[in-house]
Amino acid sequence: MGSDIDGCDTSPVPPPLDHADPRAWCAVAVARLSRDQPEAALEAARQAIGRDPQDEWGHRLAGAALERLGRDTEAVAASREAVRLAPGSWAARLRLASALRRIPGRWREAWAEARHAVRFAPDEPDPHVLCGDLALLRGDHGGAARAYGEALRRRRDHPAAWVNLGLTLLRWQRPRGHHDPAWEADPRDTGRARRALETWSRQVRVILAVATAGICVAVVLPGLGLLPGAHRLPGMHGEARIAGALALAAVLAICVRQATRVGAWAYVPGMLRRDLRLCMSVALGLLAPAAYVAGLATLPEPRPGSLQEVGEVWAGATGLVLLNPAAALAVRLLAETWRGRPVAALRRFAAALPVPPAAGDRAAQRDIAVTFWIVAARAWQAAAALMLVPFVTGAPLAAVACLAVPAGLLRVRTAGAPRPRDRWLAVALAAPAVAAVCAAAAGAAGALAGPDPAVVALWRCAWGALALGAAAFAVRATRAWWRGGPGPWRASLVPSESRGTRIPGDLTPSAGLSDEVRHAAAYSRNVVLACTGADGPRALAVSAVTSVTPAGEFRLIAGDEAWDAVRRDPRVVLFVGDPRFWAEVRGVAVPDDDVLRVTPRQVLMREYPGRHQARTR
Repeated sequence: MGSDIDGCDTSPVPPPLDHADPRAWCAVAVARLSRDQPEAALEAARQAIGRDPQDEWGHRLAGAALERLGRDTEAVAASREAVRLAPGSWAARLRLASALRRIPGRWREAWAEARHAVRFAPDEPDPHVLCGDLALLRGDHGGAARAYGEALRRRRDHPAAWVNLGLTLLRWQRPRGHHDPAWEADPRDTGRARRALETWSRQVRVILAVATAGICVAVVLPGLGLLPGAHRLPGMHGEARIAGALALAAVLAICVRQATRVGAWAYVPGMLRRDLRLCMSVALGLLAPAAYVAGLATLPEPRPGSLQEVGEVWAGATGLVLLNPAAALAVRLLAETWRGRPVAALRRFAAALPVPPAAGDRAAQRDIAVTFWIVAARAWQAAAALMLVPFVTGAPLAAVACLAVPAGLLRVRTAGAPRPRDRWLAVALAAPAVAAVCAAAAGAAGALAGPDPAVVALWRCAWGALALGAAAFAVRATRAWWRGGPGPWRASLVPSESRGTRIPGDLTPSAGLSDEVRHAAAYSRNVVLACTGADGPRALAVSAVTSVTPAGEFRLIAGDEAWDAVRRDPRVVLFVGDPRFWAEVRGVAVPDDDVLRVTPRQVLMREYPGRHQARTR
């Protein structure tokens, strides 16, 4: 018997003993899907469909197998067939929503199907999880968290709900964060627009930075006497302004060229709202030319050797043009590091791991490792900032505030998440704590004893520890880049689709009807529909049962009150009477033309009590 690295059985699943039984073939398909054998599962599902084309379970399983094989369009077609056969099946709706979410531009349809699944089976956790996943794809972290909370109230051991709830706390964004899945535009079109905008911004800023540096070297620095042997040539300011105008002409040409490549202009405002990095890049691309023009208009004519005569406007504009890449990088690093609540997210990730955690969900383990790296980056940045305070304020005792860093790292241990076996992560976590302790000791010693060689040594140890932490991150990042694996950065976070050890909701079997129940429903005149009316539960007589389909679906003719109740709450119960027994069919009713189509979820059969079972006082 074979097994994969997670301990999951991967041995082949044999065909059923009864080759003529379609539901036996469906059970084989489920077993093969649970062992990650989609090709074999697809073959079993097709065997089931060939023997009973009216059973929606086989079509659902075929859709699941096709989705795992990456054949998304075929998966949608198979899932649609399942919904057509059983429109009241929450599992079929869930399967269709799961298939649609992988098709670009079909997010709204997937959301509608997922909401149908929630309405048909609010007691099931998987429809709520899928609604949370769809909200998470759009960046709606609040809506996703509410959906995952609903799922966990129904099943506390749902791994995907715990993992993805942790991602909402980290404010996770998918790789194509600029694209809203609800848009009808093709993601490739918005992707091309994003690349064109970023290329335009980068080219504009580089050209203007080079031009500004050239003007400084050719005109300003010689005029200040800061270049050895250089002197200001008369009339150079006019030539500098002409050269600067040529740089602006080059920028204009780049703008025209890249504007023709941004095809999805209607979606650009939405892209800027969704993607902070793109918004910052475009803002700098617009701000740099304005600053460049301001600097060119205020080009100074200072006296030799004086830096105070250059003018504040020129200095600010020049600094903005030359230093905006570094400023953008610093802002991006701070935003990536300090967004979200990593300690709370670690608690959610840990809840998705069983005991022992080594056999848990891969996504949870990976996200735990990345979150620990985010914690290490926060500790490093906080330690570096607090260690600079004594030098800026001149108060050595201010370094004692660095002890907040190891205190914060100790708080991480309360999350209960197992620390990954990564020696570079251990170094990255220990380095800021050691640096903070050394800096606090140096500050206290400096405040008490003044300048001392021991104080200098402590400060050197503190800065050396920070350098060691940065080196650990660099080594780990380089190794991840070389091997093509997940790195110590936020982009390596991944959502989970695990359902644990149980069968996923979209693979669960449909309710089967016995021949006795079919016969009783078709010929009995004693059929009662229990539903939720405007003033509470109601029991309504059914005019007629027109048919019971081979898939087990009831088609009813009922009054307007039943139709109004079904629109309010589609969950109904049919009571079918027979001289020998009575049946309780719990299901979902969906209006269709002039009949109500009831898809069973659960069927209960009971015999009438005999005289010996009669109740007495």
